[in-house]
Amino acid sequence: MRRQLSLAKAGTALCAVAFVLALPHAREGGAMLAAQNDPVKLSDLRLNSVLRDDEGVIARTITAALEAKDADLANSLVELAAARRIALPDELTRRVAAAITEENSASHRVQQFATGLVTGTADDVASLSGTVAGDLFVFGDVRDVVREGTHLAMGEDTDRLVLGLAAAGLAVTAATYATVGGAAPVRAGLTMVKDARKLGRIGEGLTLWAGRSAREVVDAPALQRAFAGGSFSQPAATISAVKAAFRAEKAGGLVRLAKDVGRIGEKAGARGALDTLKIAEGPKDVARAAQLAEAKGGQTRGILKLLGRGALFLSLGALNFTWWVFGAVLALLGFVASIKSGTERMTQSWIDRGKTRRARKLLASAKVVDKAAANAPTAQLPALGAPC
Repeated sequence: MRRQLSLAKAGTALCAVAFVLALPHAREGGAMLAAQNDPVKLSDLRLNSVLRDDEGVIARTITAALEAKDADLANSLVELAAARRIALPDELTRRVAAAITEENSASHRVQQFATGLVTGTADDVASLSGTVAGDLFVFGDVRDVVREGTHLAMGEDTDRLVLGLAAAGLAVTAATYATVGGAAPVRAGLTMVKDARKLGRIGEGLTLWAGRSAREVVDAPALQRAFAGGSFSQPAATISAVKAAFRAEKAGGLVRLAKDVGRIGEKAGARGALDTLKIAEGPKDVARAAQLAEAKGGQTRGILKLLGRGALFLSLGALNFTWWVFGAVLALLGFVASIKSGTERMTQSWIDRGKTRRARKLLASAKVVDKAAANAPTAQLPALGAPC
């Protein structure tokens, strides 16, 4: 019994220590599990964890962004540090301010706008403005449709995703004019997705999904026949051919994706949208990133840089917190079970001692009676035949 009671005490102490150690991790893991469907809360919790372990990561990432001449990312990280009340070296913030001033200079913006307008590729706000302008004037989408449609007609390698996005863009551009800019976010979103594709900055999973959607949007045989005799010098005929081959009823998913990308671009900038497309594995990722961008604005790029896709979904590492929750529950159950077992052993020991004491008292009483009986005088009986 004494050994069992010692084991129960040891189990209680061990489970108590395990519970105390697991409780902080379990509390954080429980909060993350509860916030797994809210990218804003989830990213806040993940940032708390990252910055608690290494507060200097923001300053180092800003330095790396400046060395890569990405002033927009550096500024996003400065905003994030300010929101988190993390002090940055004055020299570092001055470098960021100077880089932003240079990037926003008139000459730089004009050059990037022209690059986006002519080439149809964008990696910042100015060049994106050029690509959107080109697409709004139909020039950009016609250029892409003619190029990819010609490849299709000649049996060459065709980027079906760019072709589908350009075809959808022509229809959305018409809707933008009809609604006086009401469809502009979708128009900008389609342009950014198309640019990200050209730059190779779309995640593999999202590329596969968008490629399937683009194939459904365009009637390839009809477009191939139309382009067999079409050319870039006949834009009106090209637009008519594309509209005839465009399946508007199949474009819902692609348009929703473009709308979410456009929302990200409005709140986090063009590079924020491109960063999202790079890490996204599907349209759900982009929709969650749009929620994050609407809540965090300019901080979004910095958050995505520090957390990656973990800002949008629970990563495998974060799911390990589930084991901490499970471990804390087991430790608590073990603590309660050990207390119960110890209490039962102590109660049984107390009962056994009481029984032993009573038994000893009874045995002592019996010995006293026996001794008294042994010492009592014995009555003498008269001899046989003696007179009474």
